[in-house]
Amino acid sequence: MLEGVNVALGVSGSIAAVKTVELAHELRRHGANVRAVMTDSARGIVHPWAVEFATDAEVITEITGRVEHVDLCGYDGWADVLLIAPATANTIGKVAGAVDDTTVTTTATTALGSDTPVVIAPAMHEPMYDHPGVLESIERVESWGVAFVDPRLEEGKAKIATEEAIVCELARAVGDRPLEGERVVVTTGATGEPLDPVRLLTNRSSGKTGRAVARACYVRGAAVTLVHGFVGPRRVSGEPSIPTGEIPYADVRDVESAGEMLEATADACEDADALVSVAAISDYTVDERERKVRSGEDLTLDLEATPKLIDRIREANPEMPIVGFKTETSGDDGAMIEAARDILERTDLAFVVANDASVMGEERTRALLVHAEDAAMFAGSKDGLAGEVADSLSVVLE
Repeated sequence: MLEGVNVALGVSGSIAAVKTVELAHELRRHGANVRAVMTDSARGIVHPWAVEFATDAEVITEITGRVEHVDLCGYDGWADVLLIAPATANTIGKVAGAVDDTTVTTTATTALGSDTPVVIAPAMHEPMYDHPGVLESIERVESWGVAFVDPRLEEGKAKIATEEAIVCELARAVGDRPLEGERVVVTTGATGEPLDPVRLLTNRSSGKTGRAVARACYVRGAAVTLVHGFVGPRRVSGEPSIPTGEIPYADVRDVESAGEMLEATADACEDADALVSVAAISDYTVDERERKVRSGEDLTLDLEATPKLIDRIREANPEMPIVGFKTETSGDDGAMIEAARDILERTDLAFVVANDASVMGEERTRALLVHAEDAAMFAGSKDGLAGEVADSLSVVLE
């Protein structure tokens, strides 16, 4: 997400500075180039040598006659974005007041004056975060266009945001935002239809593609609602169930059954601009037994067809652009295109993404983006496919 992006990483004196080394590694894993600036207080928590190792660049610990702050974040400076992580209450207050008495605040003033994007990840004790002056400083700095990555409020602390949240906010800050102002609903995961209190009818969907689509839409400026279903069965070595409360790029609505997914999606679509229906929704449900079915006995199930989600959403929202996903098992491109065109025409979809069921749970995928007049093949990572979907959706919403 950050391929080729130059990130100036400002580190202030929160105990969360101990996470700076791993954060710098994560930024570089996503393709960023990183140069760090540290306050004296931060140097008392993590050694500059460790940060130098993580960034593979000399760390700025003082402003000298070489005017390092201007070299980094001045007009035509090196940095594409300034990230202050962690940012203490003290640092945020100084940025709001243009007080330049540390390397980080001096660099921040320079960045704001040169219109270099700034992203701030606060970290402090929760009572400090709740201080009226701190909240006022955050509001003021946000009004200048600075993006804040909300901390995690746990154990009486406003802990620094996850690395995923920080990476997403950086990508959003530096990238084009063709979906700015748009509200996009994405469905993902499987649904689980309860047979009894302990058993479910479900499928192998991991939800990876849907989460990637939601993330891609957020990075491109959209406000995203993610209706997240049950994560289907995985091998022991496979991906565990996703703690959806920790997804930073979307308003998450957890559901289990097909009925719950339809209800939550319909509600989210009432004020949405588009729907991307990625979820592998059960085609059939069954009456749930009140007690566990006894094992060792033959059992016949009466299956009842579930409502087609995109049909119901189309009926309620006749003008809304909807992107569909269609999974087949034939392995034949022609058959997949034909099946995709059937659903595209029946429900008046913007386009359909067709793939083979063999990619469920995998990191990479192969898919066909099927439009009314043509079809294009994509092969690569699920993040890459998500970017193609988000970009195509932005064209539809123009």
